[in-house]
Amino acid sequence: MSTRFAERSRTTKETSVSVSIDLDGSGRSSAATGLPFFDHMLAQLGRHAGFDLDVSACGDLEVDAHHTVEDTGILLGETLRQALGDKAGVRRFASISVPLDEALVEVAVDLSGRPFLHYELETPAEALPLGTPPFDPQLAEEFWRAFVTAAALTVHLRLRSGKNAHHILEASFKGVARALRDAVKVEGDGVPSTKGVL
Repeated sequence: MSTRFAERSRTTKETSVSVSIDLDGSGRSSAATGLPFFDHMLAQLGRHAGFDLDVSACGDLEVDAHHTVEDTGILLGETLRQALGDKAGVRRFASISVPLDEALVEVAVDLSGRPFLHYELETPAEALPLGTPPFDPQLAEEFWRAFVTAAALTVHLRLRSGKNAHHILEASFKGVARALRDAVKVEGDGVPSTKGVL
């Protein structure tokens, strides 16, 4: 088993979430959250990051998808942070531009230890919720904020072009995945910070 592996569970009155992640996996991913579009996005995240990722969530979807999406982001972030350990030898910084048809999304990631999300992904105002049960495109920002905060990452997401909400969101998940793939890559043995910790 990889030393950069972690698994965690979290249960509240609103959700029950389990996540396992292997940062040195093969891109095998599965997600079952009760929200098929969200599952599709999480599968893209694991696949394109090269992580082995398993996510399971059961939430109060009859109320709203918000709790399930946000709590999944929290636990995924916590699990990633645990798997990264002291971050010795990681590349730390990475950025990429990812297209999906008419959509182009720029992503920059820093495994900084300082949570910060800059989110400039405007989906069309008339965009309908995606999938059944519905995933409101606005929930993507809530997911990324929860994930970034729990993982203690700096992430910038910026839309350069795009009209289709599905394309925009999928390009963003693929972009974060590819940036994380590069940022977590081990290429040395020291912590890449003048402070000595991240």
